[in-house]
Amino acid sequence: MTMPNNLKVYFYTKAIDMRKGINGLSLFVADSLQQDPLSGHLYLFVNKDANKMKALYWQKNGFCMWYKILQKGRFKIPYKNAHQVELTVTELNYLIDGLDLNKIKPFSTIKESIIY
Repeated sequence: MTMPNNLKVYFYTKAIDMRKGINGLSLFVADSLQQDPLSGHLYLFVNKDANKMKALYWQKNGFCMWYKILQKGRFKIPYKNAHQVELTVTELNYLIDGLDLNKIKPFSTIKESIIY
Protein backbone atom coordinates (compact mmCIF):
# COMPACT_ATOMS: atom_id res chain seq x y z
CA MET A 1 0.00 0.00 0.00
CA THR A 2 1.54 3.31 -1.07
CA MET A 3 0.80 6.27 1.18
CA PRO A 4 1.94 9.87 1.05
CA ASN A 5 4.45 10.83 3.76
CA ASN A 6 2.18 13.60 5.07
CA LEU A 7 -0.72 11.19 5.72
CA LYS A 8 -2.01 11.38 9.29
CA VAL A 9 -2.32 7.95 10.89
CA TYR A 10 -4.41 7.55 14.04
CA PHE A 11 -3.98 4.26 15.86
CA TYR A 12 -6.67 3.26 18.36
CA THR A 13 -4.59 1.09 20.70
CA LYS A 14 -7.46 -0.60 22.57
CA ALA A 15 -9.03 -3.74 21.14
CA ILE A 16 -12.10 -3.47 18.96
CA ASP A 17 -14.51 -6.03 17.53
CA MET A 18 -12.98 -7.13 14.22
CA ARG A 19 -16.43 -8.01 12.90
CA LYS A 20 -16.93 -4.29 12.28
CA GLY A 21 -16.88 -3.38 8.62
CA ILE A 22 -16.53 -0.03 6.91
CA ASN A 23 -19.80 1.33 8.29
CA GLY A 24 -19.12 0.18 11.85
CA LEU A 25 -15.57 1.51 11.86
CA SER A 26 -16.54 4.85 10.33
CA LEU A 27 -19.25 5.27 13.00
CA PHE A 28 -16.68 4.36 15.66
CA VAL A 29 -14.30 7.02 14.32
CA ALA A 30 -17.05 9.64 14.37
CA ASP A 31 -18.67 8.74 17.70
CA SER A 32 -15.88 7.37 19.90
CA LEU A 33 -12.83 9.13 18.48
CA GLN A 34 -14.69 12.38 17.74
CA GLN A 35 -13.04 12.63 14.32
CA ASP A 36 -14.25 12.93 10.75
CA PRO A 37 -13.91 9.60 8.94
CA LEU A 38 -14.10 11.50 5.61
CA SER A 39 -10.97 13.52 6.46
CA GLY A 40 -8.62 11.32 4.45
CA HIS A 41 -6.71 10.32 7.58
CA LEU A 42 -5.97 6.64 8.13
CA TYR A 43 -7.50 5.00 11.21
CA LEU A 44 -5.88 1.83 12.49
CA PHE A 45 -7.42 -0.81 14.78
CA VAL A 46 -6.41 -4.16 16.34
CA ASN A 47 -8.23 -7.01 18.05
CA LYS A 48 -7.70 -8.13 21.66
CA ASP A 49 -5.09 -10.76 20.69
CA ALA A 50 -3.20 -8.18 18.57
CA ASN A 51 -2.94 -10.61 15.68
CA LYS A 52 -5.48 -8.83 13.46
CA MET A 53 -5.33 -5.27 12.19
CA LYS A 54 -7.73 -3.16 10.12
CA ALA A 55 -7.13 0.21 8.52
CA LEU A 56 -9.85 2.56 7.32
CA TYR A 57 -9.47 5.71 5.25
CA TRP A 58 -11.42 7.84 2.79
CA GLN A 59 -9.93 8.22 -0.70
CA LYS A 60 -11.55 10.68 -3.12
CA ASN A 61 -14.99 9.11 -3.50
CA GLY A 62 -15.18 6.14 -1.16
CA PHE A 63 -13.86 4.30 1.86
CA CYS A 64 -10.92 1.92 1.67
CA MET A 65 -10.29 -0.77 4.24
CA TRP A 66 -7.53 -3.28 4.51
CA TYR A 67 -7.23 -6.17 6.89
CA LYS A 68 -4.14 -8.07 7.97
CA ILE A 69 -4.22 -11.30 9.95
CA LEU A 70 -0.96 -12.65 11.31
CA GLN A 71 -0.63 -16.41 11.05
CA LYS A 72 1.96 -16.36 13.82
CA GLY A 73 2.93 -13.67 16.32
CA ARG A 74 1.33 -10.41 17.41
CA PHE A 75 1.54 -6.76 16.48
CA LYS A 76 3.57 -4.75 18.97
CA ILE A 77 1.10 -2.16 20.27
CA PRO A 78 2.89 1.16 20.86
CA TYR A 79 2.12 3.37 23.83
CA LYS A 80 -0.44 1.03 25.45
CA ASN A 81 -1.31 3.63 28.09
CA ALA A 82 -2.89 5.93 25.49
CA HIS A 83 -6.20 5.08 23.82
CA GLN A 84 -5.15 6.74 20.59
CA VAL A 85 -1.76 7.72 19.18
CA GLU A 86 -0.73 9.48 16.02
CA LEU A 87 1.83 7.63 13.92
CA THR A 88 3.93 8.65 10.97
CA VAL A 89 3.73 6.64 7.76
CA THR A 90 7.19 5.27 8.56
CA GLU A 91 6.01 4.12 12.00
CA LEU A 92 2.93 2.53 10.42
CA ASN A 93 5.14 0.56 8.04
CA TYR A 94 7.37 -0.52 10.94
CA LEU A 95 4.32 -1.65 12.90
CA ILE A 96 2.97 -3.65 9.95
CA ASP A 97 6.41 -5.24 9.55
CA GLY A 98 6.38 -6.35 13.21
CA LEU A 99 8.78 -3.87 14.77
CA ASP A 100 8.26 -2.65 18.34
CA LEU A 101 7.85 1.14 18.15
CA ASN A 102 8.43 1.44 21.90
CA LYS A 103 12.02 0.27 21.40
CA ILE A 104 12.91 2.28 18.29
CA LYS A 105 14.74 5.47 19.12
CA PRO A 106 15.60 8.01 16.41
CA PHE A 107 18.65 10.25 16.46
CA SER A 108 18.43 13.23 18.78
CA THR A 109 17.93 16.64 17.22
CA ILE A 110 20.98 18.84 17.64
CA LYS A 111 20.36 22.54 17.93
CA GLU A 112 23.81 24.01 17.51
CA SER A 113 24.32 27.61 16.53
CA ILE A 114 27.73 26.93 15.02
CA ILE A 115 28.26 24.56 12.12
CA TYR A 116 31.77 23.22 11.71
